[in-house]
Amino acid sequence: MNWQEFTALLVLATAMSFSPGPNTTLSTALAANGGLRSAMRFVVAVPVGWSLLLLLTAAGLGALIHAAPILRLVVKTLGIGYLLWLAFKLSHSGQLSRADAPLRVGFWQGVALQFVNIKAWLLALTLVAGWVAGQAQPLLRTAVLLLVMLFFAFSSNFAYAAVGALLRAWLAQGRRLLWFNRFMAMVLVLTAAWMVKA
Repeated sequence: MNWQEFTALLVLATAMSFSPGPNTTLSTALAANGGLRSAMRFVVAVPVGWSLLLLLTAAGLGALIHAAPILRLVVKTLGIGYLLWLAFKLSHSGQLSRADAPLRVGFWQGVALQFVNIKAWLLALTLVAGWVAGQAQPLLRTAVLLLVMLFFAFSSNFAYAAVGALLRAWLAQGRRLLWFNRFMAMVLVLTAAWMVKA
């Protein structure tokens, strides 16, 4: 991979990883509600799940799903349903997290979310098609993609979670947290609406 390809990869990874989406929205909301420490399970789950998705896409799963309309529909339907369920849970959360908080997304849920996240699929398919398929040394290229995307997936979600954690004290006053959560829920609903059209 020459430096121009690598630079293009870094630009794409930055744009896709740091733009708002289901992962970054949930990282922010989880940290705002439960603190940075409680959000870290999800923050770590995103790069793990995304890496698995990228490896499976490179191994041919992406081509299979792209070729089978029913599989695309299943992934899309599950993703939309899960985002709407999370939005509903989030929109009803108005108190800072306790053990029985309504919004909890654990490690395995975070990993699984990557497989129903249309944005993650689009990025994985784009990366495999643009940087791996038909190229020399596909395993080396896949390894480079994996390392770059692990870094960006963790960094972006950690940055969003850190912002959520910084807002936590301010959100604890009055009904600010409820309105913040409703705004974040609306972002998830808009993401689900985008997925319907994708």
